[in-house]
Amino acid sequence: MSALKLRVADPEVLARFYRDLLGMRIQADGEARRVGYAGVDADLLLLPGGGGFTADRGQRYWKIGITLPNVDLAARHLNDLGVPVSTPRQFQDIGYMCHLSDPAGFEIELLQQDFEGNRPEGAGDPDAPFADATIGQITLRTGDIAAEDAICRRLGMRLLSVQDVADYGFDLHFYAFTDETPPDADLWAVENREWLWKRLYTTLEFQHITDAQFAPVPDYQGIEIEGRDTPIFRN
Repeated sequence: MSALKLRVADPEVLARFYRDLLGMRIQADGEARRVGYAGVDADLLLLPGGGGFTADRGQRYWKIGITLPNVDLAARHLNDLGVPVSTPRQFQDIGYMCHLSDPAGFEIELLQQDFEGNRPEGAGDPDAPFADATIGQITLRTGDIAAEDAICRRLGMRLLSVQDVADYGFDLHFYAFTDETPPDADLWAVENREWLWKRLYTTLEFQHITDAQFAPVPDYQGIEIEGRDTPIFRN
């Protein structure tokens, strides 16, 4: 996966937010702006022509997840800059995380590579908390995971993890273009999760609620795949 395509009112202004606050790099692409980290993970491709987006749990598109060594440092950094961020916490046996929105209203999850209590001493740079960050997840919602699974496998993606969040009525499924295999062959195993949050590539995450219907998001333009002319998983 090379990019998440989003329409916004002003690509340059939003790109500066991702650069100045989240440590991403900016590359001009005509009127669009490509922002991202230096590694092999996907970028955000900010396209003109959007605006007026409002996040809603009934929508097909949900969020990006940024994985990094120390969520507490990142949250403190953003709070110091006046950006509202939720209080970091361990969410069940999924991960240690917090949430914010960019100025256009798109949701961002900051997800620590290690569970609460497992973070190595000295992890992260207080002066550059996003120095080792990765766009770890692009998250969509679905009511038909079998159909999504068929598309992913046809594209050559591999299922890396399945995570039950029964208290909230959904489960999570993570796919990627990779030859790696998780350390535990049981894809439901909690032991795979911190391993997953340390991958340097981007995974496609589905929040699955059986038979649910989700509204399209006009400003979500799909996922760009290297070597393909047409984005996948459009609305």
